[in-house]
Amino acid sequence: MSDYGRRGLVAVLPPQANTTVEAELGILLDVDVAMVVSRLTCFEQDSRARLVGYFSNVGASVRALDTARPQVGVFACTGSTYLVGLEEEDRAFAVFPFPLISAARAVLQALDALNAKRIALVSPYPAWLTDACVAFWQAQGRNVVAVRTPEGDRSDTRRIYDLSSAQGLKEIEALASAEVDCIVITGTGMPSLPAIAKVRAGVPVLSSNLCLAWAAHRKLDGASSVQSWLAPRAPWRARLAMRFPNL
Repeated sequence: MSDYGRRGLVAVLPPQANTTVEAELGILLDVDVAMVVSRLTCFEQDSRARLVGYFSNVGASVRALDTARPQVGVFACTGSTYLVGLEEEDRAFAVFPFPLISAARAVLQALDALNAKRIALVSPYPAWLTDACVAFWQAQGRNVVAVRTPEGDRSDTRRIYDLSSAQGLKEIEALASAEVDCIVITGTGMPSLPAIAKVRAGVPVLSSNLCLAWAAHRKLDGASSVQSWLAPRAPWRARLAMRFPNL
């Protein structure tokens, strides 16, 4: 491997306008793990059609990696899986030359590792996609106890990119009294790491991007437990503090 990827190379496939995934994975992935990025593209203006298009066009994104040979890839769009389902996703991803893990699958693996059955969601989506999100997690055997959505115009899924981690933190704190095993910030486009670093919730708080990085590390070298990734001394927290000294 190159100087910047001695432990491995991760292919990152984010939606075309997503400005959050690379920033957060750059903090979450260990410094000797490299990234190569290929965008998920679809030019439909309708949000539902665009999310399905990202999934339908994933083969083109993989081919665009050209001669890069990643050990693992991450499909960094949670909403697409909520619409197409895990079975269809597994069939589509099985043809690629490296394991490809979706954000929804990574969150599911983390919930299983935590034995989390009762969950609360921070969903920065339009109502129809939040409904699909809730239905997805219920189909995975989870009891969705509460859902919070940040204020503002949620009519287009791309408006998630305008949100801040402070808005996510506000919604997490509003769930403080919920009797749950875990809180999940869903969606890869909403900044999540500063919120997770600041929150003092009594239960674990996961995000799509944190789970993607953890799942990628598991594929590379059998990463440590998800609990260790949430611990106060998790290595990514020091890297985040260098980026945001006032945390």
